[in-house]
Parts: sequence; structure tokens; C-alpha cells
Amino acid sequence: MAYLLKTLLTLMVVAVALTAMTAMGLVDLSFGHIELAIPTFLYVMFIQAFVMFYFIGVARFVENIFTILSTQKNLDELFDVAPNDLEPYMKKVKRFHYQTSTSKRQTIPWTILMLVLGSFGFLLGGAHDTGVVSKTVHTGVIYSFMITMLIGYVRQWYYLSKSHQLLREIKALFSIPDGSM
Repeated sequence: MAYLLKTLLTLMVVAVALTAMTAMGLVDLSFGHIELAIPTFLYVMFIQAFVMFYFIGVARFVENIFTILSTQKNLDELFDVAPNDLEPYMKKVKRFHYQTSTSKRQTIPWTILMLVLGSFGFLLGGAHDTGVVSKTVHTGVIYSFMITMLIGYVRQWYYLSKSHQLLREIKALFSIPDGSM
């Protein structure tokens, strides 16, 4: 899943760059940047929602395992035969828990900021076309969005790799089938 999300994130950056280059006149397409901006922004919202829910889902998965080990209830969900000493498992799961919390804290605020600035930029683009705001206002918000998108892209890319590795480790630790979350 992480590889798919990385690919989709890269396509997002390419789509936004193409839209910006079309607006600046660097790329000449048979349609304008407005016609390109609409599906691009819808795509940005789509992929950012997926990325955000991926990090939330991984964190929830680890949180559930942490809760099972902490309370020692429903251990049959993790083990065929529960070991007497859960401390080695608990130590690793605490580390996983910390890592997933870090991944969420490092990516979700950038996702939210990306969505907010993208929405304002998109709306101000329409306002610019109707003459309500100047081109400078629209362009400034779009540049802010693009900088935020690039920072968010790098963070998401990095933490998707870390979360993917973490999932592999926790699944191996508890012999969880690879096809499940």
C-alpha cells in the first residue's frame, strides 16, 4: 500500500506542476490551466485523504495491539498460545507505538495545511477569474500551497517508508498474514 501511495503522491506533484506551468505559459495545452486545476485539485484531495487515513489506520492497528498486550485480554487474537512473559513483545510494541505516533504527528498537519491552502487557492482562482481578487493574492496562496505540498510530499514519502517497514516488522512479530492491515 505504501508503494501505491508513493506513486500516487508523485503523480500529484506532477499534476500540480503541470497546472502551474500551464498557468505561467511554460506549457501550451489545448485547454487552459483552469480546466486542468479542477481535476488536479480533486485528485489532491483524494490522495491526501488516502495518505492521512493510511497513517491513522497504521497507528490504530498498533494501538489495538498495544492495548491487547497491556490489558492481557484477547491475547488469542495475537497468539495461538500466549507466552507467559509478554515483556519482550511489549517492549517492541511500545517502540512501534511511538513510531506510529511520530509518523502521524509529522505528516497529518502538513496534509491538513495542504488541503486548506489548496482549497483557498482554488477558490481564490475562481475569485480572480470573476475579478473579485487580484492575481497576486491567488498566486501567493498557490505558491504557499506548492511549498507546503513539497514539504508534505517529502515527509509523507519518508514516513510511508518507515510505516511500511514497521508494519512488516509487527506482522512478522505476531505472524499476522501479509494481506491483512
